[in-house]
Amino acid sequence: MKPDQIEYKVVIPEKVDVKLDNGLISVKGPKGEIHRRFIFKKIDMRLEGKNIVFKSIKPTKREKAAIFTTEAHLKNMFKGAIDGSIYKLKICSGHFPMKVLLKGDVLEVKNFMGETVPRTLKIKPGVVVEVKEPEIIVTSPDKELAAQTAASIEQICRRAAFDRRIFQDGIYITVKDGVEQK
Repeated sequence: MKPDQIEYKVVIPEKVDVKLDNGLISVKGPKGEIHRRFIFKKIDMRLEGKNIVFKSIKPTKREKAAIFTTEAHLKNMFKGAIDGSIYKLKICSGHFPMKVLLKGDVLEVKNFMGETVPRTLKIKPGVVVEVKEPEIIVTSPDKELAAQTAASIEQICRRAAFDRRIFQDGIYITVKDGVEQK
C-alpha cells in the first residue's frame, strides 16, 4: 500500500546560503557558488529555515528515487561550496616526452606518442586547472564539473586500438574527490 504523502527534509549546513527559485537551487559558500535546476512534476520543494523540504502526494518509486537522488546532489553541492572538489591526474610519458601546457582556458598536449599536431581541450568556466609536471590538479566548487573535466583530460590522451597495459603513455586520474586514499 502506498503512503498518502511523503515529506523529506535536507538540513542546510552552517557555512552555506541556499536560494530556491522555481526549481533552481543556488548554493553559495566560501569556495564558490553552484546553481542547479531540479524540476519534478509530482514533487514540491520549499525552503523552511535551515531545511529544504521535499513533499510528494501519493509517491511512487520514481518520486522516492528522485527525492533521494536530489538529496545526494544537494550534499555534493554543499560539500563543494564549503570545501571544493579536487581531482589529480598524472602525466605518464614513457616512449615520447609529452608536454602539457595551459594557454588561457585551453589545455594543450604536445608530442603525445610522437604526434606533430597537439591535442587540445577547452576548459569549462568554473573549473581551475593547474599543470605542475608531472601532475595536473583540477579544482572546482561543482563536483560534477570537476569530474567531467578530469575525465575529458584523460580521454584526450586515449588511443583506442592500443593495449593500455603495454602502451602506458597518457594522462590518468590518480586522486578522485570523495575517495579515501590508503
